[in-house]
Amino acid sequence: MASPNSYKLSCSIPGHEMDVRGLSAAVFPEGAFVSVSRDRTGRVWVQNSSPDMGFTEMHCMTGHQNFVSCVCVIAPSDTYPRGLIATGGNDHNICVFTLDQPQPLFTLKGHKNTVCALSSGKFGTLLSGSWDTTAKVWLNEKCMMTLQGHSAAVWAVVILPEQGLMLSGSADKTIKLWRAGRCEKTFTGHEDCVRGLAVVSDLEFFSCSNDTSIRRWLVTGECVQVYYGHTNYIYSLAVFPNGQDFVSTGEDRTLRIWRQGECQQTIRLPAQSVWCCCILPNGDIVVGASDGLIRVFTEVEERMASPEALQAFEDELSKTTIDPKTGDLGDIKMEDLPGREHLDEPGNRDGQTRLIKEGQNVEAYQWSVADSRWVKIGDVVGGSNQQTSKKVNYEGKEYDFVFTIDINEGGPSMKLPYNVTDDPWLTAHNFLQKNDLSPMFLDQVANFIIENTKGHTLGAAPPGAADPFTGTFCYIFVPSCPMALHTHFVPPPTGTGRYIPGTGTPSGAPLAAADPFTGKSPWRRIQKQTCTNIYFPITVGVTFEQANTTQIMGTLRELNVGAPGDCKLSEEVLRSLEKLLVSVCDPQASEQPTTEQISLLWKTTHWPEDIVFPILDILRLAVRHPQVNQSLCGSGADGVALCNHLLNLMKPQGRPANQMLALRTLCNCFGGQHGRDLLLAHREAVLSRATDLCSVCNKNIHIALATLVLNYASSLHGQADLEAKAQCLSVASAALESVQDKEAVFRLLVALGTTVASDQMAQDLAKSLGVTSQIAKYSSVTDPAKVGECCQLVLRELQ
Repeated sequence: MASPNSYKLSCSIPGHEMDVRGLSAAVFPEGAFVSVSRDRTGRVWVQNSSPDMGFTEMHCMTGHQNFVSCVCVIAPSDTYPRGLIATGGNDHNICVFTLDQPQPLFTLKGHKNTVCALSSGKFGTLLSGSWDTTAKVWLNEKCMMTLQGHSAAVWAVVILPEQGLMLSGSADKTIKLWRAGRCEKTFTGHEDCVRGLAVVSDLEFFSCSNDTSIRRWLVTGECVQVYYGHTNYIYSLAVFPNGQDFVSTGEDRTLRIWRQGECQQTIRLPAQSVWCCCILPNGDIVVGASDGLIRVFTEVEERMASPEALQAFEDELSKTTIDPKTGDLGDIKMEDLPGREHLDEPGNRDGQTRLIKEGQNVEAYQWSVADSRWVKIGDVVGGSNQQTSKKVNYEGKEYDFVFTIDINEGGPSMKLPYNVTDDPWLTAHNFLQKNDLSPMFLDQVANFIIENTKGHTLGAAPPGAADPFTGTFCYIFVPSCPMALHTHFVPPPTGTGRYIPGTGTPSGAPLAAADPFTGKSPWRRIQKQTCTNIYFPITVGVTFEQANTTQIMGTLRELNVGAPGDCKLSEEVLRSLEKLLVSVCDPQASEQPTTEQISLLWKTTHWPEDIVFPILDILRLAVRHPQVNQSLCGSGADGVALCNHLLNLMKPQGRPANQMLALRTLCNCFGGQHGRDLLLAHREAVLSRATDLCSVCNKNIHIALATLVLNYASSLHGQADLEAKAQCLSVASAALESVQDKEAVFRLLVALGTTVASDQMAQDLAKSLGVTSQIAKYSSVTDPAKVGECCQLVLRELQ
């Protein structure tokens, strides 16, 4: 029988397919709670009336386009007497749901990156925190204000019950107190990212951090108490109704229950990351973890799981593997460990750990005050030589090795299973991605594997110095040549002699003596042992140059035959457009574009959308010319009209050919000062619309989109506009979630590298946004080699 005030498992709830990242007690039905997950869903769970006292899924909510990271419940109102549920996700959106339908009642848009924290207040107020370094206040479906002041991702937010005060916690290690949109106070003390906040009263609050500490603060600024107990990152906090006791969860696989300022009970889970927790009105504790399970713990005997279920939970825990270097196991040294007789002595406190030798293995046990016995919590990997003598069982599979990886600078120590037939670089990449660790450790982890398997590796070697197209040599830019990057576009002929823009890639592009974007000069090939950074920063616009003018005009004339009567172009207009096309494409042309020709071009770009694409191709080529660039992109109404027209052609429901050519036209506008100034002035609208095209399944659109982001990054390089760079990082990040084409990926990597190069604030912002973990998978790409090389250089910038 359990001792008073000790928690035991009540039930385990399957249902989510990936990590459970957020939990909140629900207003309705009574005793219910809400969970959200990386599987892009939110779910409402209600307690069963059956004897097993488990929970059943009552409602499933969908609507996010990427993983869901946080949830909160909005209090009931006259309009919504059962309250509302708000969820924030990696798609930058906040979805607000009722219990009546799976789709959102409405969606709040405004953040430029992942929404990772939500808190609700009186009168329907909602506070959100995001990786875009801001918090936003929402009311009645509108953003009322943006709280700006943090220099890194805002991981935690909370609304205090009185005084109109709000709190935000950030990866910049600070907590800020806000009133009416103004920062009134900054709390310092944490030594790493602030990951969670919890209200004690209108005058006090808790915070938790990656620095393994929990702090109790007064709103006046004083830290009145620091709590230590966790041995790794602390992700979440929840306060009991008495306002004094609380629970916490973290990366050390534990749920900890704190009473009267002391850690009274430690419950270990068979999952690496215990992401979130909440407390139900009946005092039960709900936790969500990286294994996709929700677990409920209770101190009421009637609600505890059956003896069989408790034993199964204990058995699962005993089969986990533990790193002896994380600090989880106390101060006991590995050498000269005692045998099983050491477990005859009772422990001194709940959660105390002991190591014993059992044959050739080392086992870890934890003292349970509730049961007055030692409970096995796993096998210690690295505590014996069993790794080199036989297979090791890990998570139900056998491996040749199960390593412990220590990440420096306070990072987590974790388990890494490996077979000698595996590729060490791919294994290292998967390990870092699984554990949300920085890819900056890729080489370190891979080399650790290689060294500790005594050369038994069958995988590919890491990418070295390579030709951006062939993977054989390294390219070095010749400084004496001006950098004029451009991409080939040769419209492929169809059976009728027409061309379809964007359906193919150049068939004769040279692979030797080429730059990484085009395969053309002014790059030359040299062979060398190491590869310098030839990829970024880019400081000039990358443009789309090539075209077959004969096919463009042939298609235009063919489409003109079937054009509506009031849109049909006269032969004089067609000849004028042809002369313009020749003058802007032939560097040796004696004639310059005339004002009349430019005016005709602008007028004809408003042709019906189903036939306008050849005219857009002429526009794409013409805006590179200084005279056309000045005329169409210059300050005033003409430039705004061009920008708005192109944005309209890029609408998500538009035609792919028009979307692609509008994007290419915007890219080519950067070739002149007037176009560059125009697009910088309209950056937010242009990049926001471009982001809408990330989900379009068209590689040519993706390449054009990536080039547009790269051109913005190049124009912003060397400037201190962090907000603009944040949008570039955000759009590049969003595009990398959808883009598959390697050329588009490469250009996005160059954009990221250009944005963060020699800019510490931009680097910190990129790291706080999780860019390093997002792009790690490209670091080992060897086909084409330039993708892997560029990725590694970006990661080096972010170290």
